[in-house]
Amino acid sequence: MEKVIITAAICGAEVQKEHNPNVPYTVDEIAKEALRACNEGASLIHLHVREDDGTPTQSKGRFRECIEAIKELCPSVIIQPSTGGAAGMSSEERLQPLELQPEMATLDCGTLNFGGDAVFTNTENMIRDFASEMNRRGIKPELEVFDRGMINTALYLLKKGIIKEPPHFNLVMGVNGGIGGSLQEFSFLVNSLPETASFTASGIGRYQFQTAAMAAVSGGHIRVGFEDNIYISRGKLAESNGELVEKAVKIARYLERDAASPQDARKILNLKPEDSK
Repeated sequence: MEKVIITAAICGAEVQKEHNPNVPYTVDEIAKEALRACNEGASLIHLHVREDDGTPTQSKGRFRECIEAIKELCPSVIIQPSTGGAAGMSSEERLQPLELQPEMATLDCGTLNFGGDAVFTNTENMIRDFASEMNRRGIKPELEVFDRGMINTALYLLKKGIIKEPPHFNLVMGVNGGIGGSLQEFSFLVNSLPETASFTASGIGRYQFQTAAMAAVSGGHIRVGFEDNIYISRGKLAESNGELVEKAVKIARYLERDAASPQDARKILNLKPEDSK
């Protein structure tokens, strides 16, 4: 099988230092966490940004600061800003990082109950608008799906040409309100993808490493990181994103798959080579 892309989702929008004191907030903390992840084998950084007090933001200026700081330490890594932001943000807020012309960005493919009264809203028109903006700027979308119906939406938009071939999905498993994290559910999602698709799988909380193993053995790619899980093992907080990446790489190597370099990842994802941009 081909090499496995390891994505590090280094901070997210929701997890706080009170949950794990190693969660990064500041530009310097975010850059250093990206470096720790890259040093252990991550080739792609999935990026949310925070204000220094931990407040999530989609500010273009804050994204620029963080991207520049990461690139200073990890020049070749792929940086994938989130256009999900945090629940309750407007489309205009969420789209700001696209103005920085990243290679990739996330494209959420449906609405999700996100715990309590929070609803993560992504209407069909919003999805179309986000996809069109990415197409206009030449940005590769990663199609975020939290349940089978979101794959249906992506397939419909793929057929309409609004999402371009070849698609790359991220199967997010274990979020309350979305699909669970069992092998049966994983197989259901993977078998629903088109033949042209590549995919990453993200397990939330206790599902992180079993999802990593399922992705590795089935030819998919792996996402780990503090956004999704703050523990390295049951009851033991992870010291860094690098520690989570290291464990994912060990799982993949046990299954005879090496971690992709950023250059490898660009080929797998059909991105332009770094030296051509």
